[in-house]
Amino acid sequence: MKKTYYSKLGAILISFLIILSASAKDQSTDILSGYETKKIAEHTWFIPGPLEGPNPKNRGFMNNPAFVITEKSVIVLDPGGTVETGRAVLKRIRQQTKNPITHVFNTHVHGDHWLGNQAFVEANKDVKIYAHPKMIELATDGEAQVWIDMMMDRTKGASKETIATIPTEALKDQQEIKIDNITIKAHLNEKAHTLTDAMYEIVEDKVLITGDNAFNNRAPRLDDGSYIGNMAVLDKALKLPIEIVIPGHGPARGKEVLENFKEFLSLVYNTTKKQMENDLEAHEIKPKVIEVMGKFKDWTNYEGAIGKLVSVAALEIEENDF
Repeated sequence: MKKTYYSKLGAILISFLIILSASAKDQSTDILSGYETKKIAEHTWFIPGPLEGPNPKNRGFMNNPAFVITEKSVIVLDPGGTVETGRAVLKRIRQQTKNPITHVFNTHVHGDHWLGNQAFVEANKDVKIYAHPKMIELATDGEAQVWIDMMMDRTKGASKETIATIPTEALKDQQEIKIDNITIKAHLNEKAHTLTDAMYEIVEDKVLITGDNAFNNRAPRLDDGSYIGNMAVLDKALKLPIEIVIPGHGPARGKEVLENFKEFLSLVYNTTKKQMENDLEAHEIKPKVIEVMGKFKDWTNYEGAIGKLVSVAALEIEENDF
């Protein structure tokens, strides 16, 4: 009798541990675990991602994927940096609707925003994927592989299933794509964060998807871009009839996201320019820039990025002087 009791107790304990282990495994495999799907307008949702770069912990999820539910379809914008992220975004969409995903829009060539495309082609081979024509060109010419390799390295192999699924639908500036009851208006730029930037206005919801033309609470990378170009794009965006801004990284807010990021760029660029006119070298200019950046000193990656941002500004200033 005693043996039978302990056998039953052992069986119950083992079953409990199996269930607990399975639950923990499910949680660990959910790349979006801990990141809420937020509805920010009548038709628009987004998932605010972590602010750090790609690493083994976030497994390449680091941007703000968004989706729009139309009467009959789903539109996805910047589905993330790995196929795993894209698949997880698809699961989140399925919690809200069974509508098919018919259109995907990518903001620029940096793979942390678009390598998740693969998941939506898996779900619907006829999905249309849109981007700036220059993004399609550069991704096809090798930039896609650069990002595949980078994500593999920085996530320590977590992105190994990801295959570059390059957009095929080239956009024009001010082009409007009508999808059921929703209009997506594309705003293309020549050189801002990169040479490949497209911002997307969700007209009926008064929402703007900026890609990395705007950051919030995170210092940017501007190696491929232009301070002057990026600030000009922000000026244009501020004139749009929008109420909500979803930046490439960081919390969504109103137009203050655009204003704050323009101030960030302006402080770095104009302070660097002033000190160069005073014949200071780039390494001497950095402390001068830091003196005026108090409002932004708590932004993620600020300390790691500010030196490089000063150097990039100095190079652009020198180029503009010729």
